[in-house]
Amino acid sequence: MKRPSRRDIVVGAAALTAWSSAPRLALAQAAEKTETHGLSSFGELLYPPDFKHFSYVNPAAPKGGTLAIQLKQGGGNQNFDTFNTLNIFVLKGDGAAGIGATFDSLMAGSGDEPDSVYGLVARAVRISKDKLTYRFLLRPEARFHDGSKLTARDAAFSLNILKEKGYPTYRLLLAEMISAEAEADDILRVQLSEKRSRDLHLVVAGMPIFSEKFWQDRDFEAATLEPILGSGAYRVGRFEPGRFIEIDRVADYWAKDLPMNVGQNNFDRIRYEYFRDRTVAFEAFKNGTLNYNEEYTSRIWSTGYDFPAIRDGRVKKEIIEDGGPVPIQGWYFNTRREAFKDRRIREAIGLAFDFEWTNTNIMFGLYKRLTSFFENTDMKANGLPSTEELKLLEPLRDKLPASVFGEPYVPPISDGSGQDRNLLRRADQLLREAGCKREGSVLKLPNGQPFTIEFLDFSGALQPHTQPFQANLKRLGIDAQSRLVDAAQYQRRMENYDFDMASRALGSSLTPGDELRSIFGSDAANTPGLRNIAGIQSPAADALIDYIARVDNRKDLYVACRALDRVLRAGQYWVPMWYKNSDWVAYWDIFSRPETKPRLSSGAPGIWWYDAEKAKRIGKA
Repeated sequence: MKRPSRRDIVVGAAALTAWSSAPRLALAQAAEKTETHGLSSFGELLYPPDFKHFSYVNPAAPKGGTLAIQLKQGGGNQNFDTFNTLNIFVLKGDGAAGIGATFDSLMAGSGDEPDSVYGLVARAVRISKDKLTYRFLLRPEARFHDGSKLTARDAAFSLNILKEKGYPTYRLLLAEMISAEAEADDILRVQLSEKRSRDLHLVVAGMPIFSEKFWQDRDFEAATLEPILGSGAYRVGRFEPGRFIEIDRVADYWAKDLPMNVGQNNFDRIRYEYFRDRTVAFEAFKNGTLNYNEEYTSRIWSTGYDFPAIRDGRVKKEIIEDGGPVPIQGWYFNTRREAFKDRRIREAIGLAFDFEWTNTNIMFGLYKRLTSFFENTDMKANGLPSTEELKLLEPLRDKLPASVFGEPYVPPISDGSGQDRNLLRRADQLLREAGCKREGSVLKLPNGQPFTIEFLDFSGALQPHTQPFQANLKRLGIDAQSRLVDAAQYQRRMENYDFDMASRALGSSLTPGDELRSIFGSDAANTPGLRNIAGIQSPAADALIDYIARVDNRKDLYVACRALDRVLRAGQYWVPMWYKNSDWVAYWDIFSRPETKPRLSSGAPGIWWYDAEKAKRIGKA
């Protein structure tokens, strides 16, 4: 298929601005593919244009009740322990929970597919043959919560302001969007660069839509406790900064009967409670302040769920299988620090963590060891590189350690004693090879300074796991200490990369793409607020990420991700922690759910609903 020249595009654009709307639209349609009701990375769509609802929902689910929970997964500037702004889309402030549900996007995703999206504000989209121009056809009935019409001008304003002033992740992801403009009230034209990534159209389709009029006299980059006008299924209700926030279901929500919303958004109110201590939060669940809890602490899961409401059946506890990718959780090195520049030093520190002892003695044997940045997927590297992987790696050989071309790095299995002498001996050898010297009980770096490490955190929940690790580091002569700060200070320090080592659980995807730049890309290493907390600056990783972001089929994508996995694992940028591929959930028995769950998640509690009869039986009506 012939690709239009740059001149064709420029001349065509000039002509379009001069013509009236009727011939303009005729020309646009002639240059575009047949309009589609959905988008995906590689063109596959599970649901047809006339689908009525997703397969995993109950279309007759009743509305009502309150879901009371904690924020357990966040993004942007959101903070798990507190909030002081309702604007989660910029760098400033600590964002509140639940705000995403108050905004609509052009399209919305499915829980059965890794990357497909279907028309929400946009009923359909037309795509140019070169896949650089997307015209989103908006639904005329779309409305903001104040009743004002949502138009293509609002959508264009939103994309442009997020690219210019949004949280750094938004700016990075939208960098190759050339323009977004309204051709009519119901037609949004988005022009992408020839350097666009494979999934940029999906990024555009998933961005929140703001009211241009609302922001006319307001500072988009400021923290604010004024509710921001949205168009989503919920609106901001009552809140007290740092304590709780409620979002209330919009009874006359304009899109409530669209296929992607049928059977969803079932709770009249979602209340997020904030606690600085996990034990206090668990007590709040036990007394009914919270009515749903996803548990992350193995000790509490194994020993804490023995209280009257569990024994008499008012509270249920279960494990729900989760088909999605697992978070890449670990202690990340800040390689911007001189002490962590040498890969051998990083490997040595990793050898001091005894996962086997920790899992047995602290985590009740409930976890598996993370070894890969693509754990629990077909993108995880195993064995020697395949022929296909080598085709990608060989041109980068001079930028890579030789170990990349062998079997991928896997943390050795310890003897389970908590202080495996063989592993500590190997760690000591690596430190000496890197130029460190032992003077009595103190290990000194090559520059002669004592080796000290501060583990930064905002919660003491991981201290039982971290302290034995630190004890082994002290056996190597490293002065390792924890530094616990309040949640707001932690957020600022992490955004500005002001730490030695810190634990993080970074999200992952079954269709990795441009988001890898913000986690592992060199340009993100020194941009405040992005997720490359390790400060990785690897030309080889950059080249592979660039390939991954543009590859046009899943087979080649997985090959490239396995190659990238080898490069990252050889880099020793983290001390990997642990994972499980299921959700531990407990809830007061006031909910019901569909018979099936989404293929790629547990669905809990998003597709559940309040069951008035159950609530009445246990005295919670």
